[in-house]
Amino acid sequence: MNIETTLVQSISKAFSELFNASLSESEISLQPTRKEFEGSHTFVCFPYARLSKKNPEETGKAIGEYLKSNCDIVADFNVVKGFLNIELSDATWLAVFKDIHGAENFGFFPSNGEEVMVEYSSPNTNKPLHLGHLRNNFLGWSVAEILKANGNKVHKVQIINDRGIHICKSMIAWLDYGNGETPESTGKKGDKLVGDYYVKFDKEYKKQIAELVEGGMTKEEAEKQAPIFKKAQDLLLKWEKKDPEVYELWEKMNGWVYEGFDATYKQMGVDFDKLYYESDTYLLGKDQAQVGVDKGIFFKKDDGSVWVDLTEDGLDEKLILRADGTSVYMTQDIGTAILRFKDFPKISKQIYTVGNEQEYHFKVLFLILDKLGYEWAKECYHLSYGMVDLPTGKMKSREGTVVDADDLMQEMMTTAKEHTEELGKVDDFTEEQAEELYNTLGLGALKYFLLKVDPKKRMLFDPQESIQFQGNTAPFIQYTHARISAILRKANQLGVVPTAADFDLDKGLQSSERNLIFLLNDYPEKIKEAGDHYSPDTIANYVYELAKEYNRFYQEISIFNEQNEAAFKFRIALSKVVAETIQKAMGLLGITVPERM
Repeated sequence: MNIETTLVQSISKAFSELFNASLSESEISLQPTRKEFEGSHTFVCFPYARLSKKNPEETGKAIGEYLKSNCDIVADFNVVKGFLNIELSDATWLAVFKDIHGAENFGFFPSNGEEVMVEYSSPNTNKPLHLGHLRNNFLGWSVAEILKANGNKVHKVQIINDRGIHICKSMIAWLDYGNGETPESTGKKGDKLVGDYYVKFDKEYKKQIAELVEGGMTKEEAEKQAPIFKKAQDLLLKWEKKDPEVYELWEKMNGWVYEGFDATYKQMGVDFDKLYYESDTYLLGKDQAQVGVDKGIFFKKDDGSVWVDLTEDGLDEKLILRADGTSVYMTQDIGTAILRFKDFPKISKQIYTVGNEQEYHFKVLFLILDKLGYEWAKECYHLSYGMVDLPTGKMKSREGTVVDADDLMQEMMTTAKEHTEELGKVDDFTEEQAEELYNTLGLGALKYFLLKVDPKKRMLFDPQESIQFQGNTAPFIQYTHARISAILRKANQLGVVPTAADFDLDKGLQSSERNLIFLLNDYPEKIKEAGDHYSPDTIANYVYELAKEYNRFYQEISIFNEQNEAAFKFRIALSKVVAETIQKAMGLLGITVPERM
């Protein structure tokens, strides 16, 4: 049953029959009724007084009376200052619930035949993943799952930035100061070990610059002449020439990093279908530079460098190929985009999950691809997100002040342990069960806090606030699921297995029961909305409202003391569907919900 469609059709008929006015269904919109008023759907009458030739209050009352008399699903109405609040019959709500209860994979859409690619993570192999990568990975992975729920086939990919001067900096520092250290000899994760040498390079580089400046050199000149920097440049040239020793070291140190990344991704709970490497793709776009020149889209300067002039598009001139023929990031991204559409020719959209500091870069990239004649360029989308700040301030990788992803996840699990033990929620757990719960709560708190905010907004992550068992947090939602699971276990012990035949109540529904069915009925629409806007926050805030409403229901209504058998079985069934919906919705965010807490 589609409640909105039925109401919209009836309101359209009301205008025709009451006011002899034509109002198409597409011109009618409904909104949820505010909690302080009775009803579930509200029709705002102000814009339609011109058709009814009555004031909004009179218009609302006339339509309300019409619906009550002519629309089977409407039981009553009230009008508040031109807002028509529509109350549906209990029979309607029960029919809606029967449909939901009997639906297979409720909330998820069947295959629509579309294929989508989502890129996320895309780290550098000179340092471990940090807090910013957490938001990136959780956002990209969740958007991919939401798009799957909308019926799309999704390909999850990343491009690993595994070459370049920044990688050579870690390599030179290890060669000069590493004394042959390995992850095995130090007991460190490989990505952290390599990251330490990136920090070491920066410290030595700054020291050498200071010494050169003290010797009379300008700071700008010193930055170019510092011995350690020149060594890194030399190493990059050797790498590009495939020097065997340099290549072997590069493969070895990158191998350490990949093992570290894999462990971090496993802890995060994210995965990928295909990996792209910059070392394989950085030359791909070079041939497109000549194609662009031949077509008159790009132009060459006197020094031989290739540029595109986008001033007529409101942008500026952009370098495509350096004078010495070497590529830049834009060249590589052009080539990688083309490669992906060759690898996956059926994809209809390519989504890049990258921070908002790269917004200009992607505007230019998509515009260039469009000018080069690639139709799919219009289907490329930059899923831009804001930076994450901590109460302690900003992070800088090269200075070693970065907030390490592994450390933060561990800190969240430790904090979850402290909070949970304080509240006595694991008194009857084994040590293994308790550790699993801390992991579930800590990671859940982290993911939920990062995903409940509109991706476009810069945000402040507060670890202490995120782990609370009250308010808009994962632990609150997880605890609600555990509470419902306990109710369902008790019902199972009593042999209660409700079927749709049990839902024909001879007594009315309570307001919190109606509210729960309304929210459940809204779940597919929320999945669609989240998919349309690439916004996991839509799902996060939906599931919070559902958990909050269930807690109100739990406080107000007795379940196991209910004498009416049909009402008792209905409430068990309602609880079960709410628990399943919480589990599915949190699953789209990558969050596990426990059975016990």
